[in-house]
Amino acid sequence: MFPNLDPKKMNDVMRKMGISQEEIEATRVIIEKGDERIIIENPSVTRIKMQGQESFQISGDIREEEESTGNAEEDIETIIQKTGCSKEDAKEALEETGDLAEAIIRLSK
Repeated sequence: MFPNLDPKKMNDVMRKMGISQEEIEATRVIIEKGDERIIIENPSVTRIKMQGQESFQISGDIREEEESTGNAEEDIETIIQKTGCSKEDAKEALEETGDLAEAIIRLSK
């Protein structure tokens, strides 16, 4: 960034500007977004505080995963078997409650 500036002087300049950095020990970082997860293994995590804001700089081995819907399909089949409702009703109840037992109870009334 700045050629010929040693790291100690750079830290002094940053501190004078109100910028602080802190290394965070982490073994894994997971970012969840909708039905997708970004997993960062062996991360190097730095917390940066500047002008009342905090941000994180993360690097490492990155992989992406999509959330499995296998369990949801099994749950929907279980709801249908226990209540005799339609697949659409079972799916809707499961989405609204987020819980298998609660969805069965709701559709059993």
